[in-house]
Amino acid sequence: MIESVGARTLHLDCGREMAGGQWQVVYLVEKLKNAVLLARESSPLFSEACRRGIDVRGISLVGVRSAAKDAEIVHAHDSRAHSMAAALARAPLVVSRRVGFLMKRSVLSDFKYRAARMYIAVSEFAAARMRERGIDAGRIRVVYDGVPIPVRASTRTGGVVAIRKIASDAIGDVGKSMNVPVKFVSDLWHDLATASVCVYLSGMEGLGSGAIAAMACGVPVIASRVGGLPEVVEHEKTGLLIDSPGELEAALRRLIENADLAGEMGERARETAKRKFSVEAMISGTQRVYDEVLR
Repeated sequence: MIESVGARTLHLDCGREMAGGQWQVVYLVEKLKNAVLLARESSPLFSEACRRGIDVRGISLVGVRSAAKDAEIVHAHDSRAHSMAAALARAPLVVSRRVGFLMKRSVLSDFKYRAARMYIAVSEFAAARMRERGIDAGRIRVVYDGVPIPVRASTRTGGVVAIRKIASDAIGDVGKSMNVPVKFVSDLWHDLATASVCVYLSGMEGLGSGAIAAMACGVPVIASRVGGLPEVVEHEKTGLLIDSPGELEAALRRLIENADLAGEMGERARETAKRKFSVEAMISGTQRVYDEVLR
C-alpha cells in the first residue's frame, strides 16, 4: 500500500471516454488522501470513480473555481481541463501531457502553457516534443503510466490479440495469410489473460498503456517504432518493434513459430512492467512532482 501525500489535490478531466489517460486518473486519485476529482457526469470516468468511492463531482467553470479555492495543487489531466485550470485556478497547476504531437501556438495557448507550474510528460518522447514547443525543461518531469500487475501471467494458451489503433485490415490480412486467428481487444484484461502475442500498431503514441498492460500479463508485444512505444517495448528483449505494417508478418511468424522465444520475452516483459510501469511507480513519480511544486 502506498503512503500518499497529504496535500489537498484537485484533479480535472474532461474526457468523454474511458481511455488510458482516464484509467491513470482513477489509479492515482483513489490512492491519494484529500483528493477531489471533477469529471463529466455523463462520462465512464465519473461512473468508475463513483464505483470506487472516489470523491468525484461534475466539472463546470463554476465548479472548478469553487473547488480550486481549497486545493494546494490543481492537476489537469487533459487539454480542456488545462484551459479551465489556467483560467480559473489560483493554486499551483500541474498538467499531464499524454500525447506526442506538437502543441499549437496562439496567444491563448501561450497563456495556458505559461500558467502551469510543472508538466508531467508521459514519456521522454513527449517531453522532447514539449521542449520543441518552447517549454523550459526545468518545468517538465517524466512519469510513465502505471498499470495493475495481475497476480497471474497470461496462460498463453490463446492466440494473437490486437489493440485497435491503425492498420486493422492489414493485421487481419496477416492473420488470414498465416491461418492464425487475430482477436481485436474488446475487454483488455480478459483478452490478455490467455494471449500469446499482442500486436500494437500505431501512427503516433505518447507512450502506449495498452502495450504496458500486455507486458504486465507476460505477453510479448509487437509494436510500431513510433513515439514513446520504444520506451515501453525493448526490441528483441520484451517484444519486437517494426517500422511499418508490412513487417508484421515476419515479426508475428517469429513469435508464433518459436514458443520459447515468445515465452522468454513475455517473462522479461512482465518483470519490466513490475519494475518500471506499475501503478505504484506512477504514483510515486507523481508524488515527487507534487512535493517539488510545494517546496
